[in-house]
Amino acid sequence: MKIERSSGILLHISSLPGGCGIGDLGPASHWFADALVEAKQKLWCFLPLGTTGRENSPYQSRSAFAGNPLLISSEELVKRGYLRAGDLRGAPARESAYVDFSTVRQFKEKVLKKAFRGFSEDREFRQFEEKQSGWLPRFAEFMALREANRGAKWTKFDPRIKTKPETIRYHKFVQYEFYRQWRALHKYCGERGVSLMGDMPFYIEHDSADVWSHPELFDLERNGAPRTVGGVPPDYFARDGQLWGTPTYRWHELEKTGYQWWVDRLQAAMAMTDVLRLDHFRGFEAYWSVPAGQVTARTGRWVRGPGTRLFRALKKKLGELPFVAENLGIVTPEVEELRREFGMPGMAVLQFGFDDNNTHRPSNYERDLVAFTGTHDNETTMGWWHSLQRAARNGRNQAAREKAQSVRSFLQMDGSERTPEWCFIQAVHASVAALAIVPMQDVLGLGSEARMNRPGRAKGNWRWRLQRNQLGDRHLKRLGDLTAATGRAGKREG
Repeated sequence: MKIERSSGILLHISSLPGGCGIGDLGPASHWFADALVEAKQKLWCFLPLGTTGRENSPYQSRSAFAGNPLLISSEELVKRGYLRAGDLRGAPARESAYVDFSTVRQFKEKVLKKAFRGFSEDREFRQFEEKQSGWLPRFAEFMALREANRGAKWTKFDPRIKTKPETIRYHKFVQYEFYRQWRALHKYCGERGVSLMGDMPFYIEHDSADVWSHPELFDLERNGAPRTVGGVPPDYFARDGQLWGTPTYRWHELEKTGYQWWVDRLQAAMAMTDVLRLDHFRGFEAYWSVPAGQVTARTGRWVRGPGTRLFRALKKKLGELPFVAENLGIVTPEVEELRREFGMPGMAVLQFGFDDNNTHRPSNYERDLVAFTGTHDNETTMGWWHSLQRAARNGRNQAAREKAQSVRSFLQMDGSERTPEWCFIQAVHASVAALAIVPMQDVLGLGSEARMNRPGRAKGNWRWRLQRNQLGDRHLKRLGDLTAATGRAGKREG
């Protein structure tokens, strides 16, 4: 896949302002698309959109296909006539700085169920139902069974409990409304020359409609519990590695089907986005398999993945693959060979450019690359720099002092260091990398309080939200001027 020289912003939908205690697909999403245009950005990068579980991680979804109901705009439900404006009284604070997921979930479920009572099936709904027939009926049944079993995991479902047709229909309605709102946003962005870059998790949550529907495709015990789970060994993100708890795949069983589940999954994601980031790309070449029940990811082993067999099947069935490979962490020559064979740009993260791995330093970038100042897993640039400075002031930490000096020298920081994030932004924008992505927190110069995720820590993540008054004309102009000066603005259609 070839990417024209351009740039974009990383901001998840839940981090938008407005809404009912969480960012959603309502008016604020269109406002942000307009802000991207003003700042001469051509791409909006966001995290996975799937329905999330207990810890609210976008990377652990109850379905490979369904959208997250929490991202449905309640205001749009009023516009559709499903609700009255008064039905939104008591909503969580619109401009809260952090998402209170428990409160938001309770409110959204109440509102969606009331909206469903005001909904009547029409031709558009029936067309949606038919188009999504490969996954929607089983997903709706799974969610209805979870509800009937009071939230129990599918391995604990009581076989005597039957689902109510109306509950199944409700979950179909929720997905219909999510997809309808998403299509409207996708169209709005496309008309303004803004492409959407989605994110595809490598694994799927054990307690999901997919594992329940297709247990033969996952490495499970006879009782349905995972036999092995995914993760990564110790690395720069987590000293004990990351233990995700998601079941690994039975790739030999998937291959027998021509990898149809993956074909369907990626086809659905490609219909919703313009570019797709494949998270944990190295897992396609070899993945870290940990026996279920382990406390950390230290005890595991590398197991060969499907490699070229999968991507040849995908290319044959889907045509051009508009994928970006997340090739961070422990990357072997075999992983890079797989990425290059199928023409997928890799990633570089500037925060890693001052460690031993200098491939993340702009002077070593290649054109076929997506360069980030940091990702959702990183500290914000301001928080990262302040942390490094504190470590460097420790007289016994020679490594930190040398690293801090390397950063200052490479980025030619002026000594005041009030805006280190703009030194980082300028470095990735001025680089040869085809695409430069900057988290919104870095554009705003926010510190550790705005960090999105801390890998290896299960609770308290994914909560940060942009406040509408934080993003001003000065930010948009500064970013826009830099984008134009570094040749990333290009020409806009329409």
